[in-house]
Amino acid sequence: MANMVNLKINNIPVSVPEGSTILDAARLAHIEIPTLCYLKDVACVGSCRMCLVEATGARGLVAACVYPVSEGMEVQTNTEKCRKSRRMSLELLLSKHKKKCPSCERNHNCELQRLSAEYNCDEDYFEGEPLEHAIDDSAPYVVRDRDKCINCNRCVAACKKQSVGAIGPIGRGYNVHVGSAFEMSLMESVCVGCGQCIVACPVGALTERTTVDEVWSAIGDPNKKVVFFTAPSVRATLGEAFGLPVGTNVEGKMVAAIRRLGPDYVFNMDITADLTIMEEAHELLDRIQNKGVMPMFTSCCPGWIKFAEQKHPEILPHLSTCKSPQEMFGGLLKTYWCEKMGIDPKDLFVVSVIPCTAKKYECHRPEMKGEVDAAITTRELARMIKTAGIKFTELADEKFDDPFATCSGGATIFGATGGVMEAALRVAAKKLDGKFEVVDFPQVRGTSPIKEATYNVAGHEIRVAVASGLANAEEIIKGIQDGTRHYDFIEIMACPGGCVNGGGQPTLPDSMRNTLDLKSLRAEALYDSDKGNKLRRSSDSPVMDMIYKEYFGQPNSHKAHEVLHTSYKADERI
Repeated sequence: MANMVNLKINNIPVSVPEGSTILDAARLAHIEIPTLCYLKDVACVGSCRMCLVEATGARGLVAACVYPVSEGMEVQTNTEKCRKSRRMSLELLLSKHKKKCPSCERNHNCELQRLSAEYNCDEDYFEGEPLEHAIDDSAPYVVRDRDKCINCNRCVAACKKQSVGAIGPIGRGYNVHVGSAFEMSLMESVCVGCGQCIVACPVGALTERTTVDEVWSAIGDPNKKVVFFTAPSVRATLGEAFGLPVGTNVEGKMVAAIRRLGPDYVFNMDITADLTIMEEAHELLDRIQNKGVMPMFTSCCPGWIKFAEQKHPEILPHLSTCKSPQEMFGGLLKTYWCEKMGIDPKDLFVVSVIPCTAKKYECHRPEMKGEVDAAITTRELARMIKTAGIKFTELADEKFDDPFATCSGGATIFGATGGVMEAALRVAAKKLDGKFEVVDFPQVRGTSPIKEATYNVAGHEIRVAVASGLANAEEIIKGIQDGTRHYDFIEIMACPGGCVNGGGQPTLPDSMRNTLDLKSLRAEALYDSDKGNKLRRSSDSPVMDMIYKEYFGQPNSHKAHEVLHTSYKADERI
């Protein structure tokens, strides 16, 4: 057990483990010290100077987020000196900030705006230079507005943590700013579109490129049939945008709200999560039994796919050829379902609701052939619901539309790191050994960056690994290439914790992000849903029986490959 350090915060006695910071200690005393550049598990550099406090033994004010506690220390967090320093820091930031709050996506959900109000700042106290930098909207997934940036560098830290490094500080002193190398646009950079920079940003400098207007236009077009479908993790996060506790499963309210927006159908993307598992599990077994390219990596995360194409083209033969559930659903709707319903695919407008911004990029990949017309994030869906005046929390639960409503629990846990692996193991193990009844694989659950396990099924030893966060994917790849890691099947998710922590999820206040385990709370909602589902394996779903009987024949058939599979190629720019 760690040695404890005793100190006082605003005269309140606190005991904390040795090595803790003043910020850590203050939280145990239920005292909130303001921060802007600090973000738990992402950035801790003490550069914004918002968390300055007075502490015995220190010369002048110190940054609480990095300053270590000591025995007998006495800290004051709210003296006149602290308040004046914070207010000046805020007013200096405001002098270089585009103050168009009413039209900003982060209005009323902005850390700079909140702190400026709390400290009664004069936004024009310091006169800055004119702000006239062009907005970078070159990419189909992220928009960057340099004039809103406060140089906290949280986005830079998030991108570096992902082992991508698409953005960084440029220049020095007053002229320093965040950008890509050689001032290139995001589309020209090595950005993979994961969106972790967006959820790290405390202001509106980084946002997703919205397609909400196109969706509203399609809904209002009498010649269009509009279909919405929602990714597994959205049900566990959408409620946060309406003040519900983190980890609340709002599936029924979500369906009811979308239906009130006016589309013709509301479907469950868990259906094609099941379909992905059917195809992927059979592909894995085929590679094992016929000595195909091994190990096999999952392919359902477009941020990971872009990362592999750019940085590790040598592993592309190891990727499963399965499309993501989003693109599988788009392809399924514009082939099988349109034929079944007698709808011209040109008249169908397909909208996916997704937890990440990389899915927006995926829609623009030429090989996806316009299967999904618009991908909107959880945040965008929340804004549409608010715009429509729908009282979300007052809605009664409603169900998805048939025939794409019933799914397995394995599909639901897709949104958590390890979920794809567990769902695939459920099907693959049963396929190898018809008597294998285990459906819970706890070794691949949890938010650890890298998880490993070995399972013996019908004489086959299956070695698996799960990694979330691209830096951890990098570690897995390096280990395979240098011979220190040996696997048969590997799940990779670009975002730490998986889709529940995707770049398109609700942006919560720092006071919540820095104190709650968002990844675990959100994932718990999905595992609870899985546990309560009578159908645990994708292969048990009657919808899978229907789709294969009526259209594909069997997993990995020629027709299935035409609609549900794809290919990859090295990024020629890198």
